[in-house]
Amino acid sequence: MACFLQAPMAYSIVSSASSSSRAVRVPKPLKLSCGALGARNASKIPMPPINPKDPFLSKLASVASSSPETLVNSSVNPDTPPFLDLFDSPKLMATPAQVERSVSYNEHRPKSPPPDLPSLLLNGRIVYIGMPLVPAVTELVVAELMYLQWMDPKQPIYLYINSTGTTRDDGETVGMETEGFSIYDALMQLQNEVHTVAVGAAIGQACLLLSAGTKGKRFMMPHAKAMIQQPRVPSSGLMPASDVLIRAKEVRDTLVELLAKHTGNSVETVADVMRRPFYMDANRAKEFGVIDKILWRGQEKVMAEVASPEEWDRNAGIKVMDGF
Repeated sequence: MACFLQAPMAYSIVSSASSSSRAVRVPKPLKLSCGALGARNASKIPMPPINPKDPFLSKLASVASSSPETLVNSSVNPDTPPFLDLFDSPKLMATPAQVERSVSYNEHRPKSPPPDLPSLLLNGRIVYIGMPLVPAVTELVVAELMYLQWMDPKQPIYLYINSTGTTRDDGETVGMETEGFSIYDALMQLQNEVHTVAVGAAIGQACLLLSAGTKGKRFMMPHAKAMIQQPRVPSSGLMPASDVLIRAKEVRDTLVELLAKHTGNSVETVADVMRRPFYMDANRAKEFGVIDKILWRGQEKVMAEVASPEEWDRNAGIKVMDGF
């Protein structure tokens, strides 16, 4: 297939505008056959593809077909790219080329910031108590319980407990006794089933919350610990000593009655074991009535074969003194 290259060639035209004849030299394209340059090289000349969706090339092609003299006579401005004046309102990017990311790159990215972890757990109807019962924790837990009942009063609520109650690990009081009682009252007002699970520790009033779950739905991890003890009244300031004793007795009597109610033991039994801190592993907590089941695959058979602490002491030759 023959192709041609155009080269300029001058020819003369006589102008009739004036009386004197003047020759005007106008360049005329000269067509040269590719054979003159070599048919071997002509067959290898590539043609660049044209994107029909490119607005600049489309505009340039339309101007070239309608009025080619516009392109021929266009002024050259070294400060701007060529042929940019063909657009009515040319726009240049003030920054280097900005490439738009493809949809496949962003399709898995979140449209909004992710919520916090308590919100994600709340979506699964899980309320987690992982701190001592201070006012901020109590406010959040009670609000979550009320919200879950409002969302669906028939679906169960899962209450996970890992708390030292109103005290810290070293025994320092950090919250009022009303913090635990407020969560307890909120649990008692719910229409939902409450599945309580002890993970780590459930001490003091946290142990009361563990036992306050729905009967048959109170669980404990195999290595979690539970402990009931006498409530500790926080710093009383200028309160008289007699008032401190009255307040401590009222709190203790209320806690004993509630624990006796949910564990199935008598008030005297609970009051007797509360004289000193009463620690319970998973098996002892089940025997005492704090929980109903230990959450571990095959745990009941394995834990039943484990010797009690007293038996371990006897086998080791350790004598336990009375009163301790």
